[in-house]
Amino acid sequence: MAAALGEEAPDNEDYYSLLNVRREASQEELKAAYRRLCMLYHPDKHRDPELKTQAEQLFNLVHQAYEVLSDPQTRAIYDIYGRRGLEMEGWEVVERKRTPAEIREEFERLQREREERRLQQRTNPKGTISVGIDATDLFDRYDEEYEDVPGSSFPQIEINKMHISQSIEAPLTATDTAILSGNLSTQNGNGGGSINFALRRVTSAKGWGELEFGAGDLQGPLFGLKIFRNLTPRCFITTHCALQFSSRGIRPGLTTVLARNLDKNTVGYLQWRWGIQSAMNTSIVRDTKSSHFTVAMQLGIPHSFMMISYQHKFQDEDQTRVKGSLKAGFFGTMVEYGAERKISRHSILGATVSVGVPQGVSLKIKLNRASQTYFFPIHLTDQLLPSAVFYATVGPLVIYFAMHRLIIKPYLQAQKEKELEKQRESTASDILHKKQEAEAAVRLMQESVRRIIEAEEARMGLIVVNAWYGKFVNDNSRKNEKVKVIDVTVPLQCMVKDSKLILTEASKAGLPGFYDPCVGEDKSLKVLYQFRGVLHQVMSADNEALRIPKQSHRIDADS
Repeated sequence: MAAALGEEAPDNEDYYSLLNVRREASQEELKAAYRRLCMLYHPDKHRDPELKTQAEQLFNLVHQAYEVLSDPQTRAIYDIYGRRGLEMEGWEVVERKRTPAEIREEFERLQREREERRLQQRTNPKGTISVGIDATDLFDRYDEEYEDVPGSSFPQIEINKMHISQSIEAPLTATDTAILSGNLSTQNGNGGGSINFALRRVTSAKGWGELEFGAGDLQGPLFGLKIFRNLTPRCFITTHCALQFSSRGIRPGLTTVLARNLDKNTVGYLQWRWGIQSAMNTSIVRDTKSSHFTVAMQLGIPHSFMMISYQHKFQDEDQTRVKGSLKAGFFGTMVEYGAERKISRHSILGATVSVGVPQGVSLKIKLNRASQTYFFPIHLTDQLLPSAVFYATVGPLVIYFAMHRLIIKPYLQAQKEKELEKQRESTASDILHKKQEAEAAVRLMQESVRRIIEAEEARMGLIVVNAWYGKFVNDNSRKNEKVKVIDVTVPLQCMVKDSKLILTEASKAGLPGFYDPCVGEDKSLKVLYQFRGVLHQVMSADNEALRIPKQSHRIDADS
């Protein structure tokens, strides 16, 4: 006896995959898919009491899917939010005559109300920790002055400055936000700190304003006002004015930035700053999916410079980026190059080498962990020494690859296994339900498959010899991993119509007769089929559309 199937479908049921239709499917396509499955699962076609019960449950599931997708309103909700969206509190007041666009707007309004109720419990903490390291003794040693000092044979590496800053945002209402921030700094034994409080209000869809109050032990009270405003859909302006009180009197300051979108990916900026360090700056920033380019020029007191930088973004899962920049001005010339890479879900590690005159050679290491930043600028030498440039470039690469292989990769693999285990435990009941549902569907398909095979054999058409779905291991480096697949020969043959099999661009785990044999892992579909008496074979990714037969799937007789 087969285990009884549950009355309710799992929350993650994919109705499009169940009906094997595109997400853009028309009403005619939905009807055709629905009628075909109804003919397969209609209870009146099965005399066996057990098969009849299973057919009723699957027939109801298909009917439920068709009801949701054939109604424009419920389909609009399902497309964005899934089955849970249809059960959300508040839908009973929505008028049925509303359009799909209005339904989306109503759902988003209800979502905003729920978010606003949780605003009081939310903060947005941000922090930066910077530790400056003086390692010039590694390359610029004054040996002749310290020959008689005990321990002088070892280079002295010192921490010469530190900076810590932290801020939190506390939403008060949907339009008002309070921001509290503070910082502490020390350099060569001297230090200080400050604390700031700001209140930001969104005045309209076009702008916001912010009042700022601050105080510190090195400087007196600070009062500031910042205003942001969209002038046109492609242009905005930001103005920041401040009054800094000190023992020398009041120091006013004003900064204005005018920006304009030059095209979809390019923004131009004009900045004017008046106060202690007055300057005019213009820059153009182009940001695309694969690159980031900046060119800037500043005229000011005491610094004037020109700068150009480029960053290339690799389209890999680690979000690797390499960058380089050239900056020249009254202070000298500086060349920087570096790279950054994602080392975990929430962490990005980067290193930059800075070579300049008169600055010398420095190595800057930065770690972003969620909203926290850890910065370690290491000053290596005041001179342009090739050895310092070499070690600053090669050293971080060697250390990173060693750590990635020995520490980071094993740690991430262990974390992934833990997450997969938790996911399997949390979805165990749903997967069991889907497995029972798939086994019942296969039993109900047997008679239809027999007729389809007879018809296809008569015309030398499409016969599915074998089909497997799940996790395949073809890489020798993963030979210790288990193969986790299920036989889906019957369900695929049942979907053959007029010597064609078409699967849409969706997870195949939702197809009739399928279920997920390896939750959270990459899956594929492997099909061995016969067409016109010739064997063909194809392997398709889980979410990849598939159309067979194809000439490219043909198995060469010589091989």
